[in-house]
Amino acid sequence: MPEIELSAGTIAYEDTGGPGPVVVLLHGLVHDATVWRAVTTRLAPDHRVIAPTLPYGSHRTAMRPGVPLSPDTVIDLIAELLDRLDLREVTLVESDCGRAQTVAVRHPGRLARLVLISCEAFDNYPPGAPGKMIALACRAPGGVTLMAKVLGLKALRRLPVGIGALTRRPVPDVIVDGWLRPLRTDPAVRADFRRYNLAVREDELLKAADGLRSFDRPALVVWAADDLMMPRAHGRRLAALLPRGRYVEIADSRTLIAEDQPERLADELRAFVAEN
Repeated sequence: MPEIELSAGTIAYEDTGGPGPVVVLLHGLVHDATVWRAVTTRLAPDHRVIAPTLPYGSHRTAMRPGVPLSPDTVIDLIAELLDRLDLREVTLVESDCGRAQTVAVRHPGRLARLVLISCEAFDNYPPGAPGKMIALACRAPGGVTLMAKVLGLKALRRLPVGIGALTRRPVPDVIVDGWLRPLRTDPAVRADFRRYNLAVREDELLKAADGLRSFDRPALVVWAADDLMMPRAHGRRLAALLPRGRYVEIADSRTLIAEDQPERLADELRAFVAEN
């Protein structure tokens, strides 16, 4: 993947190139751009797809130690990435906790459309058993190291406190190993992960929701019918408060629709971009 030096540090990103409409895909905690691999493959022939790996624990290069890493840092980092790559008329897509809601409120200038996919919203933080495990691990001495070791055990990956809460189908071990390797091997990445999670403000997404009432561009809210972490009522609420919002539900999927139903998700994204 190419890399770019931003104010907070070095960010790797996938860029399919091409002249088509720009789609920027944001992932959640302890994932990287590979969570979008099947969606990217389907969109790439007629879209320019950008998928950055955000500093959420699966990043290969730690952020600068002097930077106060927090959700606010990541929000500014995403806006800086759009500026530095000179991306225009962007369809910004969030899954899990990509922070696109707050980017759309604070930095809407380069956005043409917004897509929210089974994500944290309103007061849903930390979400579900995995979210609570992460919050606890970040507060306990040595907790992040222990968490990474436990999640690294293949026999435990389908448990409700791990990847099993996020997908109906097993994620290939080679992909999960890639997500976990930085946390397991790099103390600086573990420090980034802990700093980020300890800096989360529980009112951020409530404020973002208020701001989204003024986001006057097309918006699509896609929710997993079998989500264990993100209440379906939140998806409907988000679609209702967005002035041009529309709600779609995808069956036979948990939170990571890009893993469980990539073909259906890619079809929804393609149709949404084409009609708006």
